[in-house]
Order: sequence, then structure tokens, then C-alpha cells
Amino acid sequence: MSEPLPDVRTFRLSPAVVTPLRERLPHVATQTIDAIMAEVPAYREAFAGDLGVKIERAVRAALGTFLGLVSRGHSPDPQSPLAPALEAAYALGRGEARNGRSLDALLAAYRVGARSAWHELAEISVRSGQPAATIAHFAELVFAYIDELSAASVAGHADELASTGRARVRHLEHLARALLAGEPEATVMAAAQRADWSPPRTLTAVLVPEHASRAAIDLLDRRTLQLSEAGPGAPDRLVLLVPDAAGSSRDALLGLLRGRNVVVGPARPWLQVKASYDRAVRILALTPARGVIDTEEHLAELVLTADPQALADLRAHVLAPIGDTSDASAAKLVDTLRSWLRHQGRREDVAAELFIHPQTVRYRMTQLRELYGDKLRDPAWTTSLIIALTIR
Repeated sequence: MSEPLPDVRTFRLSPAVVTPLRERLPHVATQTIDAIMAEVPAYREAFAGDLGVKIERAVRAALGTFLGLVSRGHSPDPQSPLAPALEAAYALGRGEARNGRSLDALLAAYRVGARSAWHELAEISVRSGQPAATIAHFAELVFAYIDELSAASVAGHADELASTGRARVRHLEHLARALLAGEPEATVMAAAQRADWSPPRTLTAVLVPEHASRAAIDLLDRRTLQLSEAGPGAPDRLVLLVPDAAGSSRDALLGLLRGRNVVVGPARPWLQVKASYDRAVRILALTPARGVIDTEEHLAELVLTADPQALADLRAHVLAPIGDTSDASAAKLVDTLRSWLRHQGRREDVAAELFIHPQTVRYRMTQLRELYGDKLRDPAWTTSLIIALTIR
């Protein structure tokens, strides 16, 4: 097992060691930047411009802090000279995350920089006549110092990603709320821009139980928006707004969600996804949520239940000849009439569905013809009866 690096705060080097190093700091910083540009592609273009000059100054300052730290006299607060360098390294990590450079690239830059800086510093120390033991001791201090800076940058990088991620999640949820609230186009477009979200051609609303939401989201397009509260019409449901799930892509979406109790609305132009959501909520109220419910398979129910009070009035009107349908004998007539309409008068099919004898079907239909007269041959009346008796 390798020995732990020393605590750079506790070591001191003599002025004879430090002075020639301090004189050559600009050269060391330049060589360090050149090495990083040559060996870490992610920084090659960035360091070639104005940023390269700034980073060179930062490297020079960091090395200067190190030399000041290991050459100073004893201090009552041994950490204070190191604190500014650690703060700068932390800020560097956050800045690299904001600029889209990965942690791997950042750590590679530290490794290359440490190696290059040490190569230059060691060469200076050798030329100034320092003994091998002193140079070896100095190497430990250099790498301990770089290790502390690297750890601070890693922390800054991680904190920035976490902060940025939380902010983007908030922006994406705000966008979803704006879409489902039917906000003006300008408001929604601004929300999409804040969330750094590229609008698709269409969005499809999907209502998912809370407990199944994570598994469902993992299957879908990464641009899928989600809202943790579906609203009063869909309790305990999350809303997912899935991009570009029209046509054959809709079949793929339904296949991905197979086995889950979800309601899938129609695909709509993305700014009009509220219509998809509203339809999904309506179907959820009409249909027990078992398995994948495709709202496109329930369009007739939507049309016929658009005005519930009108449907109730229609049912009362067309069943008025039968009388009190809560009466057992009247209820049997209603069931027979419904089946007769469904099976287009095929007596054997009606008997099979109701588990009665065909003669019983004939007897009841005779009663119904007496009650309705010629209305059972009137296309308009039979259409009204079908609508009234088909929708429960």
C-alpha cells in the first residue's frame, strides 16, 4: 500500500530551495499550460484564446501560493494561506461544469499539469544544487498540494452539476405547467428557452400512477416532460408529455408501456398538448384504469358523454314508454331491448347473451312493440335508443 501524501500545511522549505523556484514561476506556468493543451484535447481550443492567458495566470498564482505556504514562518492559523487557493480551485471546478467539460477532462488536466509542473520545478532544483533528499521531499509536497486543489475542484464540479440539475428540473416542470395551463405561446416559448428544451413537433400526454412513474420515464424519450401533480381529475397520477409519439411511433409508445396502468392521450402539436391531457383525464374518469388505455380506442364514448345531463335526459325520454325502469320486470325489458339493438334483432344471439329461451325473447319483444309501436322501426328512434342504452 502506498504511503499517504503529507499535509502540505505542516512542512517548511528553506529560502535557498524556494528562491530559484519563485524566479522561474512564469516559465513553469507556461510549460504547464502547453502540456495540458497538448495532452488533454478538451482544453486545446479553450486555452488557445484569452482563456489560456487567464489560466496561465491562475496556475502561476496557485504555484506562488504553494511556494509561499512552504516557505513561511510558523503561523497561528496554518490553514489560512491555503484557503484562497482551495476556493479558487473550487470555483474552477464549478466553472468547468458550467462550460460543459467533464470531470474526467478536469482530472486529466490536473494530472498532466502536476507532472509538467513537477518536471520543471525539479529541473530548477537540480540546477540550483539541491540534494536528492530535499528534491524528493519537495516532490511529496508538490503532489500533496495538487491533490488538495484537485479535490476542491472535484467538489466544485459536483456541486455545480447538482445545482444546475435541480434548476433545470424546476424549469422543465414550470414548462410542463405552462403547457397544461394553456399559457400564451410567448410565455411557453420563454419557459422552453429557460429550460434549454428543444420543442418537438408533437407531444402526447400520458397519465401514470405515481408508483410506476420512474420505470415508465426510463423507457421514454429523454426530452419527456413530467409534472408530479396531474390535478383533481387524475388523483395519484403523474403527467408525462412524450415527444413525437404520433403515427407508428405511437404503436411503439403503447408497446413500451404494456403491462402498466396508464392512459395515453392523442398526439397534438406541442403547444396544444393541453388538449391531449384533457382527453386523457376524461377517459380516466370513464374507464377503469387497467393496462394501457389508448384514448383513440374510446372516441365514441367521449363523443357520447360530452354532455352527461343531455345523455341522462335522452335516456329518460326514450325509456319513458317502459315506465319505472327500477321495477324488476321493466329492467328485464330494458336489458332485452339493449341486446336486441346490439344484435340487430337476432333472437338466438339475444337469448344466448341474456341466458334465456328464444321464446322468452319473442315474448318480451312483443311487449316492447306494444309499448313503442312503430317507433322501433323508426331509424331516428332506434339511433336514440342505441345511444341511450349503450352508454352506461
